[in-house]
Amino acid sequence: MTRTSRRVLLAGLAIPSLARAQARRPLRIVIPFPPGGAVDSLGRVLADRLPPVLDQAVVVDNRSGGGGLIGADAVAKAPADGTTIGVIGAATLCAAPFLQAAMPFDVARDFRAITQISDSAVLIGVNAALAQQRGWTDLGAMLASARVNPGAIRIAHAGAGTVSHLVMSALNTQARVELTLVPYRGGAQAATDVVAGTIEGSADLPSALIPLAEGGRVRLMGASSGTRLSLLPEVPAFAETAGLAGFDVRSWNMILAPAATPEAEIARLHAGIRQVATGSGFRDALRPLGYDAVSSASPAAAAQLIRNETPRWQRLVQESGAKVE
Repeated sequence: MTRTSRRVLLAGLAIPSLARAQARRPLRIVIPFPPGGAVDSLGRVLADRLPPVLDQAVVVDNRSGGGGLIGADAVAKAPADGTTIGVIGAATLCAAPFLQAAMPFDVARDFRAITQISDSAVLIGVNAALAQQRGWTDLGAMLASARVNPGAIRIAHAGAGTVSHLVMSALNTQARVELTLVPYRGGAQAATDVVAGTIEGSADLPSALIPLAEGGRVRLMGASSGTRLSLLPEVPAFAETAGLAGFDVRSWNMILAPAATPEAEIARLHAGIRQVATGSGFRDALRPLGYDAVSSASPAAAAQLIRNETPRWQRLVQESGAKVE
C-alpha cells in the first residue's frame, strides 16, 4: 500500500469516528423556569430517559426569568448544531408576542419545532366547605351564583398576562359574569388562602391544585380544555358548561431547537423524544405533575400547532386587556 493510499484510508476512517464523537456531545435541555417547578420536573423526567435512546449524555440548564422569555431566548441564540433544545410553553410562544412591548426573538423565525411534549389545562379549585355551603356542585352553579352577586366570588391567579389570568378573563367574557380576579405572586400562597377560606378559589395548573383536591380541602370545578383531561377524567371541561361551548385553552409545552438546526438533527431528536414520550413510564411520571404526555406525529405537525394556537392566544390577551411592560 502506498503512502498516499494509506492517508486516504485513514481519512476515510476518521470521518465516521468524528461523526460518532460529535453525536456523543451532551444534549442541553434549557428549562426557562427555576428548579423545583412542574416545567423543571417535566424537563428532568425527559432528560433522565433520553440518554439511552439518543446514545448521548443529556444535561438540564435552568434559565429562568422574564416569564419564560430568558430561557426561550437562550434556545433561539444557541449554536444550531443539534446540541441545544428547550421546553417552551404555549404562553411564551403564542401569548407573549401580544403581551410584551418588545420581544427578544421572533417565534416563527428563530425556532424550529420538534414535538409537543405535554398537554394540560388551567383548573378552577374552590374551598370545598364553601362550595358545599353555597351549593356549587359544578362550574355552572358557581357561575350562576356569580351572576346573582357580581364581583362577590374572588378567584386567585398568577399575575397579569399569565395563563391563569388569560383563561379567567376569557371565562368572564364568554360566560358574561364578573368574577373578581386577584393576582398572587405564587400558587402556594393562593392555595393556602383558598384552603383557609380567605379567598373563594384559585385558577392554577393541575400540579398546584390536585394535591389539595385529593385531600378534600379543595373542590375542582372545571378544566379550561375543550375535553376532559385524561389525568382528571372526573373533572368537567369548561366547554361542558352551558354558555361555554367551544371554550378550549390548553397549557402545552413544546420542544424547540434553534431555527438553523440541520434537518437530520431535527429528525433524530424527534424520533428519540417521541420514543420516550409514547412510553408508559414517561406518561406515568408526568401524571403527578399535572401533565398528559403527548408527542407530535412530525416536526411539521408541531409547527402547525403553534400557528393554529397563536390566534386563540391573541384573542385571550385582547379579552384580558393585559400588558407586560
